[in-house]
Amino acid sequence: MGKVFRFGEDVNTDEIIPGRYNVTTDPKALADHCFFEVRPDFCKNVNSGDFIVAGENFGCGSSREHAPIAIKASGVKAVIAKSFARIFYRNCINIGLPIMISDELYDVIEDGDEIDVNLKEGKIKILKNGKELRSQRFPEFILKIIDAGGIVNFLKNHDIGELEDGI
Repeated sequence: MGKVFRFGEDVNTDEIIPGRYNVTTDPKALADHCFFEVRPDFCKNVNSGDFIVAGENFGCGSSREHAPIAIKASGVKAVIAKSFARIFYRNCINIGLPIMISDELYDVIEDGDEIDVNLKEGKIKILKNGKELRSQRFPEFILKIIDAGGIVNFLKNHDIGELEDGI
């Protein structure tokens, strides 16, 4: 369960983490500047377990992994959007940041609302009204990567054969 930070359409990676802060890959340093220019209150108000909800094309822009690293390090439990830029989507999986696609949530949620999410089942529950929505579910091998904290962590602790069935 966590609070929603609602963003609009076409949120690009430079809005997530301005380019001038991409001189490091230190997660804490990146988190300290997450959404720094477009929503200065984000860093001060986000708590571990909160959620980002957005419209279409979240994460468009550069292919750097800095943006999903900044979001994950800020404590965000998952990003839920109508759609994601393709490379951002894959970068999130690679670093273990849970993401969900929901066509409905953006249109029925407000900034500050609380939701509960079950990533494995693809369920999103809006706590103010008890409404439950479905999202696209990940295949089991993607969930294993996310659960491990990303592809590098997965490969450190597992055999590549555990993924081959799903690829």
